[in-house]
Amino acid sequence: MKTDILVIGSGVAGLTFAIKVAEARPDVSVMVITKKENNISNTAHAQGGIAVVLDKLRDSFELHIKDTLKAGRNLNDLDVVQMVISQAPERLQELINWGTSFDAKSGEFELGLEGGHSRHRIVHHRDLTGLEIQRKLISKAEASPNITFLDHYFVTDLQLNEVQDQCTGVTALNKRTGELINISSRVTFLASGGSGMVFGNTTNPSVATGDGVAMAWRAGAKVANMNYIQFHPTALFEENKHPLFLISEAVRGFGAYLVNHRGNRFLFKTDSRGELATRDIVSEAIVNELKLSGHSTVFLDCRHLNYKAFSKEFPTIVAYCNSIGIDVRIDLIPVVPAAHYQCGGIQTDKKAKTSVKNLYASGECAHTGLHGANRLASNSLLEALVFSHEASLAIIEEIENIPVPPIRKPRILYTHEDEADDEIISSLRQRLNGIMSYELLQSASKREKLEAFEQLQHLMDMLENYPPFNSGTVAFFELRNMVQTAILILQDVLAAKTSSKNFPEGIY
Repeated sequence: MKTDILVIGSGVAGLTFAIKVAEARPDVSVMVITKKENNISNTAHAQGGIAVVLDKLRDSFELHIKDTLKAGRNLNDLDVVQMVISQAPERLQELINWGTSFDAKSGEFELGLEGGHSRHRIVHHRDLTGLEIQRKLISKAEASPNITFLDHYFVTDLQLNEVQDQCTGVTALNKRTGELINISSRVTFLASGGSGMVFGNTTNPSVATGDGVAMAWRAGAKVANMNYIQFHPTALFEENKHPLFLISEAVRGFGAYLVNHRGNRFLFKTDSRGELATRDIVSEAIVNELKLSGHSTVFLDCRHLNYKAFSKEFPTIVAYCNSIGIDVRIDLIPVVPAAHYQCGGIQTDKKAKTSVKNLYASGECAHTGLHGANRLASNSLLEALVFSHEASLAIIEEIENIPVPPIRKPRILYTHEDEADDEIISSLRQRLNGIMSYELLQSASKREKLEAFEQLQHLMDMLENYPPFNSGTVAFFELRNMVQTAILILQDVLAAKTSSKNFPEGIY
């Protein structure tokens, strides 16, 4: 199988790139490959919105830049921050032109406020912004005559040329037939999302198994700052649930309080912004509160809010709470921090190019330099829009000079007759989830981190060298990627010399 351009992932990063290249070059074939249906991605789970400076009287690019740098502990790439934020209005307009709708009143966008933002600048579609964008992008992509979707194929590895410096396509597993195939491509575009399923508590969907980072690392691509994992402070806690349901940042922006088991607000002891502090600060304050109290959760208090307005603004959240017996008018919502966003990843330049020729990356799997140590709320969809746009411009110009690679027969790496059953793989995943936690990354001793690292290496050794673990099933490949990603995360945690409490203050 072959295509000119292969896109791995059908979220906002992959689809906007595919649409732009297909429109500019109708002679070029674009294939979008997904491991489940094409409507399943982190994008579809994005509740908040897109951070865009639109109110020039009260807001400015400079303020948005300042907020982004402050949230990222000034470890952001300033040139990248300026590029992304200055393009935001234009990228938003493209989505609108493609049919995406955002909440407005009297012809003006309703701009939301989220933690870390000094101004109301979040453009949203109720609490379903990502899903609205995803639906419209899929519809537009499916209408394009030179875009094809290949669903239910799991990409196991990137293919390289003989000298191992250029990506020539991928090996993929047909999930329906179990057949391994090679797909040849002139350009491979990784938009595979994050790695939240590595952690015991996460808000990410089941597809977020670190596939892009792991396969890029195996292919020799540079990977950076994997220790920058953002934990969202308000995941709705339910026993034995994985992943957890996300309670959007915008709920606190709307006026909800965070309270402890006594019903007392506690965030102002840590930061003068209280509930509107950035996610890393709020998450740390929650964990400290739980240590002091010995309780397993804190709570979001929405009882003082106007219920009619709240339910109109957050219908999905209200409906989910109702479905598990929580009435936000009278009940507190139990919440805990959960792994939410991977700020590090495959290192790219400003055109989304990786260190491997003809391999690009955009979205959560990429490390672009925008976020620094901690992502500012609602900057992620914007990042994907901008870097996929920049990549499309580069590829539209360069595709003529990239030869069509030959199609190779897939190498069969996993031939053991005794396959690991689902229970064994599930048990190993639970072991991984038990190792990877907020406490391990943020507050564990060096000895505890080294012990965890040894456990991860033992897991990887089992997967690679001992039947029946190296079975070649989708469950195996996902677990292999998750363990490899966890190793990369912990390596960077152990290598980090600067405490999170000692980062420089911002340049403003």
